[in-house]
Amino acid sequence: MSAPAGNAQSIPAQAPAWKTCLGPDCVPPPAYFSGLNEALASSLRRPPRRVLELGCAAARLGALVRERFPGVHYTGIEINAQAAGIARTRIDRVIEKRLEDIDFAAEGIGDATIDTVIAGDVLEHLYDPWRALLRIRPLLTADAQVAACLPNVRNLFIHEQLHNAGTWRYDAQGLLDVTHIRFFTLADIRSLFLETGFAVDDVGCHLDPRFAAIYEANRDKTNVTLQAGRLKIENLSHAEFQEYCTLQFIVRARLAGATVSAASPA
Repeated sequence: MSAPAGNAQSIPAQAPAWKTCLGPDCVPPPAYFSGLNEALASSLRRPPRRVLELGCAAARLGALVRERFPGVHYTGIEINAQAAGIARTRIDRVIEKRLEDIDFAAEGIGDATIDTVIAGDVLEHLYDPWRALLRIRPLLTADAQVAACLPNVRNLFIHEQLHNAGTWRYDAQGLLDVTHIRFFTLADIRSLFLETGFAVDDVGCHLDPRFAAIYEANRDKTNVTLQAGRLKIENLSHAEFQEYCTLQFIVRARLAGATVSAASPA
């Protein structure tokens, strides 16, 4: 179908994200691997003993967890060689392989030996995050905790761009990072864990700074209307409104059927 006259998009001045971020010769800048999501560490309900982090990047989070919980053994999985090299200076062990290719038994990680799994901004990068969660289940102790962070595709910015500009514009990072393969709403995140044998105990919201003023102006209302250009969303409950203003969700889960520990959060 031909595009209507007048709707042709101009070529962006900067190189598109796929040119700079995809392909075998593309190397992400160091800043891409040096972020720190403190909310993940704070979401742990009890002190960890043996941690497995999926996609540990340069292990800034791992260093923080080891500082907060002396004596913890921390293993990270990281495919990027540059990030893995830095991570080795910060945590106990780094497995430099794709998660899908790891033979955990051959790596010395046996069944029921991991009591904490951390997956910060990594599941959306996997072709099959469902099977990834299934693969780690046998490794977990009965009281294991899983802390994960996933971007929110029900974010107002995405819908504003889609409705008003007619674009789903991939970027070098952020909600529409061009290396993201899967996209989730809050309901889909809950289903991801439920369908793979986990129970979600808690969900936290990392609010999008772009909508801080909107959120503060409407946070106490039970019925909210959002207007973004020609896009108007009416009769939102507080929970729905909060989801539109959320950048990422922080999820804490456990094996389905496992008893929740009475220990206080970290």
